[in-house]
Amino acid sequence: MYQTILMPVDVFEMDLSDKAIRHAEFLAQQDGRIHLLHVMPDASAMMFRGFASEMRRFEDHLRQEAEDKLKTLASHFHIAPERVITETRFGNVRDEVNAAAKELQADVIVVGSRNPSITTHLLGSNAASIIRYARIPVLVVR
Repeated sequence: MYQTILMPVDVFEMDLSDKAIRHAEFLAQQDGRIHLLHVMPDASAMMFRGFASEMRRFEDHLRQEAEDKLKTLASHFHIAPERVITETRFGNVRDEVNAAAKELQADVIVVGSRNPSITTHLLGSNAASIIRYARIPVLVVR
C-alpha cells in the first residue's frame, strides 16, 4: 500500500497513539516503513539565558525519556521491528512533522486526534495544524 508512513506521536499521551497504531500498521502491510516522530517544544534561548547548561541537561533527559517511550510504543506494532523507525526532535509540531514528511518523502501522515472540544472544533490543535500545512495525505484517527 504505502512505502513510507509518518506517524507523529505524543509519547506522554499514548492513548492518542494507540488508536492510530492499527491504522498505520494496515497501511504498511506489504513492506512499508513506519516512522514514529515525537516533537518536543524547543526551549527559548532568550528566556533561559544564563541557564544554558542546565537546559541542555534537561533537554537531554527529556529526549532520553521520549526515546525510551518511543521504543516501547514501537514494540506495540505487529510488523518487523526494523520497519518501525523512531525519531525525536525539538521544535514546533506542525513545522517538524511537515519537514520530516518532506525529508522522508513520506506517502502519508497518520495522526491520532482528541475528541472535539470548543477550542479545537473538529480536530485536536496539532492534528488540525498538520492538516492545514501538509503537502501529502493525512489520515486522522479518533
